[in-house]
Amino acid sequence: YFTQRHPHERMVLTAQSDVVIRPAFAATVEPAAILAEFTALSGEFSWEATVARLTSVPPDHHSGESVADLYQYRLPSPFTPIFPAVTAFAQRSFTAGRPLLDAVADLMARIYHDFAFVAGVTTIATPLAEVLAQRKGVCQDFAHLMIACLRSQGLAARYVSGYIETIPPPGQVKLEGSDASHAWCAVYVPAVGWVDFDPTNNLIPQEQHVVLGWGRDFGDVTPLKGVF
Repeated sequence: YFTQRHPHERMVLTAQSDVVIRPAFAATVEPAAILAEFTALSGEFSWEATVARLTSVPPDHHSGESVADLYQYRLPSPFTPIFPAVTAFAQRSFTAGRPLLDAVADLMARIYHDFAFVAGVTTIATPLAEVLAQRKGVCQDFAHLMIACLRSQGLAARYVSGYIETIPPPGQVKLEGSDASHAWCAVYVPAVGWVDFDPTNNLIPQEQHVVLGWGRDFGDVTPLKGVF
């Protein structure tokens, strides 16, 4: 927190950080293998069973989250409204009895394939309904859409803000969103905790993603906030 009391027309803030990455999985582990491990830990619950557990379980031994803690991540928020088109889009992935992580991964893949990443096509003020209708946007749009879809089914989902490494390892493709701040989302899985998904790149974040913060949506984790 700081206050600038002198008259000024322009302010430049430069942040420098030393980042230490502690990946949960080796870089060579495929997303399918990661999902399989998470699924094994979570007991292969269907998404409906997961929703039921979110309303009744005590604090989770893995993450310390309680029903009260998780409730805020199950509700609509200013940037993640829930409306019929969002629910309908989500329901194509969340069919009856489908395992939770299988459904979430399918939703992520559909956003990746059905929507075009176009830098500058939206602003933070662009309504989610417009993003859904025009089928194009940027990382925060896709994160907000996926979160709204997950919450429309009763799941707990949160917005994650951070960065992707700018220069990819030799032989690997540069990820979308790597030249600026990036956004993705996470879904809560009982007995496992929060599992991240990046719909912009259709992958489960590993050591290339650097987390700065998380919240209900972009409004909770803006890089700068205050009165100017």
